[in-house]
Amino acid sequence: MSSATLPMTEMAVGRRRRGGRPINGWINVDKPVGMTSAACVNRVRRAIDAAKLGHAGTLDPAASGVLPIALGEATKTMPFVVDTHKQYVFTVNWGERRDTDDDQGRVVETADRRPSEADIRAALPNFTGEIIQVPPAFSAIKVDGVRAYTLARAGEEVVLAARQISILSFELLDMVDRDCARFAVKSGKGAYMRALARDLASALGTCGHLSGLRRSAVGPFTEATAISLEKLEELGHSAAVFPTLLPIETALDGIPALAISVKEAAQLRNGQAVPIMRPHDREQIEAVGDEGIVLAVEAATPVALARVDGIQIRPVRVLNL
Repeated sequence: MSSATLPMTEMAVGRRRRGGRPINGWINVDKPVGMTSAACVNRVRRAIDAAKLGHAGTLDPAASGVLPIALGEATKTMPFVVDTHKQYVFTVNWGERRDTDDDQGRVVETADRRPSEADIRAALPNFTGEIIQVPPAFSAIKVDGVRAYTLARAGEEVVLAARQISILSFELLDMVDRDCARFAVKSGKGAYMRALARDLASALGTCGHLSGLRRSAVGPFTEATAISLEKLEELGHSAAVFPTLLPIETALDGIPALAISVKEAAQLRNGQAVPIMRPHDREQIEAVGDEGIVLAVEAATPVALARVDGIQIRPVRVLNL
């Protein structure tokens, strides 16, 4: 990301709680089915008594999987997680379209046609790359200040504008049976898997809806490092919880690190720009480009996210560690 404003969209940051512990880092939670992302954050807060935390990238209550939760100063790096790629696994059920585009809604259309494996594989390339998608009516997008799902639940007609999204890969995993098939998708931000399932079914001459949605990765956060809420609650406030705590830098995968001195670190912490004089460092910031973002690090301690401004860097988010 090159923006100096680092917009805080598609994420939720909780307020600092009095009496909570000042913990800095990330916990990669395996969110269970049936729980909102906000409720998951509250469970984590109670389990480890964290002073400040929030989640990066909402996961539907009906979905399970990777939900990165930032604690303390890590909340300042959340925009980088929101903007990164996500990976999902889900099932498309043929023959029924539902108003929510998943198995939680009511049936609004049926069809007898069932696509063959060859038909599906032939259609998938049309849903990769930069594509246009209309979000589901039951989504958190605001319409005149009101969430679309609130209007849809009230029986109002919801018409959402089409948007461009990025689908990096769309793979058929398994023809489960005549009525459903499993898929894996890697996407950019803002892509709705429910809408993808709906549109694929339509392109195949039938209708369909999504079920069994699981998010397997959010950027560098994967199932391999995810921890269940039950396990986290078992660890509680003990020291054993800290091996599950991932460093702040985990969210900054792909953001170049720039080594700075103690004096330069103090300047950045005070909101001052730092000129880059060392030839090697100049080459590094030139490679990033003007307006690009680097992570300023002093003796292995992250100091600030800084924006490149010619031959100097300016602090954008100071990390108080």
